[in-house]
Amino acid sequence: MESEKRIMKKFIKISAALLLTSMLLTGCGTSAPVVVDVNLAMTPVDSYNTKQVREYTDAGTVEEPIETFSSDDGLCVIKVMPSYYDITLDYEKGSRAEVGTAYGTLIREKLPEFIETMEPYLYENIRMAYDGEFSADAVEERRAVLFESMRPEYREEISAFAEAISNGAHGIEEDNIISYEEAILMQMIPDALRPTCCSALSLWGSKTTTGDRITLRNLEWNLGSNNQMGMINAVTHMKNGSRTLTAISVLGLLDIISAVNDDGVFAAILDVGSKYKEPFVYEGKKCYTMELRYALEEYATARELGEYMVGNSGDFTWCHNLIISDANDSFCAEDCVREVSEKGLGMSVLRDADTPIFEGLSWDSEDSLCVVNSFTSAGNQDGFTGSESNTIRFAKYNKWVSSLDKFSPKDVKDLITQEIVDQYKVQNVHGGGSAQLILVDYHTGSVQVAFSGPEGVVDKPDFIEVEVIGG
Repeated sequence: MESEKRIMKKFIKISAALLLTSMLLTGCGTSAPVVVDVNLAMTPVDSYNTKQVREYTDAGTVEEPIETFSSDDGLCVIKVMPSYYDITLDYEKGSRAEVGTAYGTLIREKLPEFIETMEPYLYENIRMAYDGEFSADAVEERRAVLFESMRPEYREEISAFAEAISNGAHGIEEDNIISYEEAILMQMIPDALRPTCCSALSLWGSKTTTGDRITLRNLEWNLGSNNQMGMINAVTHMKNGSRTLTAISVLGLLDIISAVNDDGVFAAILDVGSKYKEPFVYEGKKCYTMELRYALEEYATARELGEYMVGNSGDFTWCHNLIISDANDSFCAEDCVREVSEKGLGMSVLRDADTPIFEGLSWDSEDSLCVVNSFTSAGNQDGFTGSESNTIRFAKYNKWVSSLDKFSPKDVKDLITQEIVDQYKVQNVHGGGSAQLILVDYHTGSVQVAFSGPEGVVDKPDFIEVEVIGG
């Protein structure tokens, strides 16, 4: 244990030195000798921060719809916005199955380009999950088992959606259509196939100009070989009385990647996985993205939601983090699966700003919480040692948050967009996979999203004000 701690401290010191260098200097190769006067002070020749300028404000940009489609029964309305699709699913006026049918039918009839965008993207994720080679039977078995684990009301809704959008097609086959089975598999990419990196930051009290909470979520996802995800960004309002929530993800998805409910509880997923390469187990498991949807529908506070997810974490498919916040609290649910916890390799913890973190890992600001793709509470599975990605991103957030006394929403936007996105071998926070930057300002109730579009990620994106029903 002591040797592991020494290794971790040494690694973090080295990473911190690399981080400082990466912030100050650019590198280049040369075959000629370089004469250096050791008496001269070193000065930066360039910066890895962007030279682009955008004058952000606390407010977001408001977009107007270009076109609006509605199902005949009014259960699904899709507004085509310049940067995203704004979708309302009305469970107050129809059953789960009726809403699913309306949604799937409306996409198939009015937005057929979605199918030619999503199907190749789905198969890119399948190949990644199976290291390039897969059998349709193996994928179908995984899909069927995990679908059966979902709550009956969600199975009813997703099955109806899949029947409507597939229009009678079946099978796991890359053929430029979306089959019933593929439409269901779409709903469990994080559970059955896995996403990529993410990070999050929550500030409050002494660290914000108003004293009220600001939560930032950086969704780093597989954008697709042709930036397909940037073509189908979506904000989906699930209107259902006291169980209303707004999901921020992509068109056609009914699980939760990031969402805020009508009580103002925000929650979003971050992948962790197993440091010890535990085999993937799906028999007897649940889709955590659908259980998160249930928790958002069911619970009115961040603490209640976090305790529910931590309490059920042994049954999920992958170890993961959740950033969870409301007006009063911020947490990271470190959800550890049974296969890891039973071997004593990790544990499930509802971490807050007062939870002790790994020895050798520094977080220097009060009233703040940072989350990357590792558990962080002391004694948990360590995803920092040996991981440049987690160590450097956590160190960058620590430096950035420490550099300013108090943050406004404008300041948080400046913080997350300060880097040049496209840099060779530089470990960015805001990088080429940053699909969506989500900012929740609890002082005003504003929810803003910077969507990466078909052109990919840009250094200084626009933050769009999105409507949150009941928020």
